[in-house]
Amino acid sequence: MAKKFTDRTDAALQMAEKLSLHRGKNPLILAIPRGAVPMGEILARELDGELDVVLVRKIGAPGSPEYAIGAVDENGWTYMTEDSRLLGPLEAYIEKEKARQLAICKERRRQYTPIRPPANPAERTVIVIDDGLATGATMVAALRAIRAQQPAELICAVPVAHPDSLRLVETFADAVSCVMAPPDFRAVGQFYRDFSQVDDSEVEAILAGKNP
Repeated sequence: MAKKFTDRTDAALQMAEKLSLHRGKNPLILAIPRGAVPMGEILARELDGELDVVLVRKIGAPGSPEYAIGAVDENGWTYMTEDSRLLGPLEAYIEKEKARQLAICKERRRQYTPIRPPANPAERTVIVIDDGLATGATMVAALRAIRAQQPAELICAVPVAHPDSLRLVETFADAVSCVMAPPDFRAVGQFYRDFSQVDDSEVEAILAGKNP
């Protein structure tokens, strides 16, 4: 079995080393809330970059909300995985779930960046970070949303990923940086000794520059 990260801080520092060629070039680090935001803060600090969030939400399988069968960005663009097609007709469920997740995106934008607009990715090196890739659906939605805003370079950064998901996201990014893609991957959390939940108050403090 692949080695484990101590916690998100350890994973973020290892990611910073892999991305060190971007240090001092003011990259825009876009973290997928909530878990990746503390990691994005570390990456932005280590690379002398700017931190913001990219708001996307996964669409979970019926009866199994943690298993992503798709994802939606805050503008409503939706990506569905191949697995979603194996579950039968889900149009009504997907539309209902999409509306629910869009409402969460809207509320999080209001919470997270209440006094400023989102950072502009245009003509910048943009690094989209998450704490891991399971199906890859959320990352695909994030990358597609940022690509539409015409960054100079679009990079996907994750500490750990399912090998198939890593191959999937490679088609949506200019480069992918990943510490490990173990063949025994079952869930992101299995590769962290401490995979504690990150709450909204921590995200808000980090984005407001108030995190100690």
